[in-house]
Amino acid sequence: MRHPHVGRGSNSANVRRYNERLLLQALRRTQPASKADLARQANLTSTAVGTIVTSLGTAGLIEFTGRRVEGQRGQPASLIQLAPRGAFGIGVRLDRTSIETVLVNFAGEVLARSGHDMVLPHPDKVLEIVTNDIHVMQQRLSSRERERLAGVGVAQPFNLGCWLRELGLSSETFSAWDEVDFASELGCALNLPVFSENDGNAAAIAELFYGRGRQSDDFIYLFLGPAIGGGVAVDGDCLRGVSGNAGDIGVMPVPPSRLPSAPQPAGQWDILLARASLNALARHLRYRGESIETRADLEACVARRPPAVDEWLDDCVEALAPALRSMLCVLDVPVVILDADVDAGLIDTLMKRLRTALALGAPEARGTPELMRGTFGPDAGAIGAATLPMFFNFSPRAGILRGAGAEMQEVNHAPL
Repeated sequence: MRHPHVGRGSNSANVRRYNERLLLQALRRTQPASKADLARQANLTSTAVGTIVTSLGTAGLIEFTGRRVEGQRGQPASLIQLAPRGAFGIGVRLDRTSIETVLVNFAGEVLARSGHDMVLPHPDKVLEIVTNDIHVMQQRLSSRERERLAGVGVAQPFNLGCWLRELGLSSETFSAWDEVDFASELGCALNLPVFSENDGNAAAIAELFYGRGRQSDDFIYLFLGPAIGGGVAVDGDCLRGVSGNAGDIGVMPVPPSRLPSAPQPAGQWDILLARASLNALARHLRYRGESIETRADLEACVARRPPAVDEWLDDCVEALAPALRSMLCVLDVPVVILDADVDAGLIDTLMKRLRTALALGAPEARGTPELMRGTFGPDAGAIGAATLPMFFNFSPRAGILRGAGAEMQEVNHAPL
């Protein structure tokens, strides 16, 4: 495990806070664990771990669960795990064709959910829908548990009013979204801290916090939804970029599709989401005579596997493989995680074809990354949103050691 440099701006309170979060991360990855396990993983002394465990126990974030005999000598070691009801997060995923809200506990388990399949209406209407859904979910928690709500996360594509031609949507519906700060309005309506993030980044953060990040700190994350989104994990943190769009592979330039169903771009190049997206798949299936109105319709059609699905897969991989190879040349990470809004065999087939294409296109002296299936499937965006308050309140990010000025976006609402 790599540790950030502790500079002059660090102080004992920040170091203690960092070490507390480091132990919580170790528990997420290997729970249940003994104090000795945690000391080894976090590279801390037994005395320091004992003090931190006491503090985390008092805060209600961890609990003891049985004992384990380590070797043949001494007393059995007490085992520690995260307290599932030690903290809670609510996540809202806004997509151009759906609204999803989930309540998760500290262990990442979904306790409640709501969903609305609809073309995204005006922000005022969405605020009404989401606020009501969140109020209903809060009733699932006791009064004491509501005090442990770390906040609300909102995950949405940035620039919702863009790329509508490629996605086959009307511009009238989305123009208002480019003028509103939805997360800020939701925070005012709820009187709760609200964390906002690009939906690709949010889903990548969920993988870091609860999913594949337990094995790897560095990966490219791809999510195939109505558009294709992405995020990048480096050293256990999410790479955001200046505008929050780092890893947004969907706008990478690619040659135009050769499918007869695809609209042709105005210029020489198209963008990846015009070819590698579920909207592109649904568009091609309709062109071939299939009736696709909802995500369930699309999944049922994929399960039947008409020839049009393979036609789209070929076109998708032809564009996606070189785009991903370009990202790998810049980022040099060992793992690519792929997830999608639908399955019915689509993810495994896409991974198989993509793995072959990446291997065939690998330049000399460069290997092929490990392709891994994502953890959350269609829940990735919503769980990613719910993970945002958890991540910003409980993750051992380097900014903690540099003081509050490096964490301007963090709302210190949780016990740590």
